[in-house]
Amino acid sequence: MFTKILIANRGEIACRVIRTARRLGIATVAVHSEADANARHVRLADEAVCIGAAAARESYLRGDRILEAARATGAQAIHPGYGFLSENEDFAEACAAAGVVFIGPPAGAIRAMGSKSAAKALMAEAGVPLTPGYHGDRQEPDFLAERAAEIGYPVLIKASAGGGGKGMRRVDRPEDFAAALASCQREALNAFGDPHVLVEKYVLRPRHIEIQVFGDTLGGCVFLFERDCSVQRRHQKVLEEAPAPGMTPERRAAMGRAAVDAARAVGYVGAGTVEFIVQPDGAFYFMEMNTRLQVEHPVTEMITGLDLVEWQLRVAAGEPLPLTQEALAIDGHAIEARIYAEDADKGFLPSTGRLLHLAPPLEGPHVRVDTGVEQGDEITPHYDPMIAKLIVHDRDRPRALARLRAALAQYRIAGVTSNVEFLQRLVATPAFAQADLDTALIEREQALLFPAPQPVPDEVWALAALAELQREAAEAAAGDAASPWSVADGWRLNLAPERRLALRCGEQALTVGAQPDAAGGWWLSIGDTRLQASGRLGPDGTLAARLGERRVQAAVVVSAERRQVFLDGRTWPVVRVARLQAGGRGDEHGGGLKAPMPGKVIALLATPGTVVEAGTPLLVMEAMKMEHTLTAPARGRLQAFRFAVGDQVSDGAELVDFAAEAAEAAGTGAAA
Repeated sequence: MFTKILIANRGEIACRVIRTARRLGIATVAVHSEADANARHVRLADEAVCIGAAAARESYLRGDRILEAARATGAQAIHPGYGFLSENEDFAEACAAAGVVFIGPPAGAIRAMGSKSAAKALMAEAGVPLTPGYHGDRQEPDFLAERAAEIGYPVLIKASAGGGGKGMRRVDRPEDFAAALASCQREALNAFGDPHVLVEKYVLRPRHIEIQVFGDTLGGCVFLFERDCSVQRRHQKVLEEAPAPGMTPERRAAMGRAAVDAARAVGYVGAGTVEFIVQPDGAFYFMEMNTRLQVEHPVTEMITGLDLVEWQLRVAAGEPLPLTQEALAIDGHAIEARIYAEDADKGFLPSTGRLLHLAPPLEGPHVRVDTGVEQGDEITPHYDPMIAKLIVHDRDRPRALARLRAALAQYRIAGVTSNVEFLQRLVATPAFAQADLDTALIEREQALLFPAPQPVPDEVWALAALAELQREAAEAAAGDAASPWSVADGWRLNLAPERRLALRCGEQALTVGAQPDAAGGWWLSIGDTRLQASGRLGPDGTLAARLGERRVQAAVVVSAERRQVFLDGRTWPVVRVARLQAGGRGDEHGGGLKAPMPGKVIALLATPGTVVEAGTPLLVMEAMKMEHTLTAPARGRLQAFRFAVGDQVSDGAELVDFAAEAAEAAGTGAAA
């Protein structure tokens, strides 16, 4: 076994590998970019080496610098994690040439499966079922459009070298094919350095089921059952579970055999995943093979009781597989939810910023949290915005689902927008609860997942006001006690003492009246409601409060004007409005014509001076390795673009000069 390994990755997976290595007594070396100098994986490792600037192409994708770090620190092997260089055959070959073990498959296996087109040809020879489509080398737009017409719409365009949903589009109509193809090719070139795509029949109501395989250097190969990854948005997985609901032993065996055949066809060694598209009738087709450890591997670990990273290390060290196929068994059910810094209500746009408050659920035998960040760390625009993976396990799916709901309700994140509430709504949908799964579940459940805004509960206003009063009292107590200006008791000449706090949440505004009571609490007036409130505010924002006859455990976390109120598994961004100050909205920038995050302009889609309809695509930004299209918010005239293709733009930058039709008409009338 190795005595020291280098982890050529960052974030959650780097921390995950360090945990297993430490348990096995293996020293670890972290590599990091300048932006990650104080990252959690750097803090956890035994050693750390800076390998370049923030951009991944100047650091985590620099195989030469990573190998230099391995040589300098005496690391015997390199674990690539997932993403970055994990499926780069040139890097695997460079490791072998340098005498450093690559903890992954041979370069030949990576190369065979790295091109989706070549992989499908290889799988056809191995007898693995394939989805109908065009997997050849010709890439002329007209030729690919003809193949799409022959296949029959809807079709799916996929980056041949891709993964993670990048460079992938569903196309329903011939007239949309050219634009979708161009976008896929741009995204594929940017993410993988290869614009090559393939076109396949889009299977209606498909499930995405993958098989975990493992091979050793002695010819052994097993499958560790399946994972259902059907719940996706933008072709990226959101929830994963194991075993797949409704899976029969016969179908599991058939898919397992096909996956092992696929692995053996390329001489596979280490952890790999064979992904299948499954029709409603149970027919399955090979989609791709990921020649690395998957993000969702923890659900397999939870149902088997195994440590797949340990298996990777042992196999890479030349040991045989720890178990035979007959010794493997499924125990219970596990579900994983990916916690991201993103705004589901704004098209899942990534959110950046500092994690001012991060309180995950308590871990135990049934709840696991894999994360690469801690409170105070920053989510930057340079990398994937994952905060954590939340994994739960119990003896069956209903119990595991109950665990997941409870754990999501305990999550508290402030400083960035997260998808926690979206996940709560998602796992509460009847479709997910009843395992009515397919890759379009999120689109099917739009009404439940994106409900109309509801009135803010009185208790939320009360908690926000109570926290403000508690905080001001603490500040007054820490100040000059002899000064009358340090007393915040709402004193008024010839009137009963009263404070008035102007608050706003979204578009709802309210002024809360507060009068001190004899017991040291407050009488709060919220609209027509009057209730007695008291509580104890902790330094981390936790608030143990009594509201009328109800006792609640909540949290109110301050970030500039915003007070993030956490109650009953939900969060509300309440703003304290300064009464003598204009604005005070405390929102993120609004409107569709500002940059939603830092990024680069990669395409201008409309002509300045023309009148466009609401929803017309105006420009495309690239950020966090994904494309984001900004559209016209209303009918109006596109006057000018403020940036050119290739320009870097900052968060909130005005990108377009745009005059809505009503405003333009008013201007014309005034001029007349």
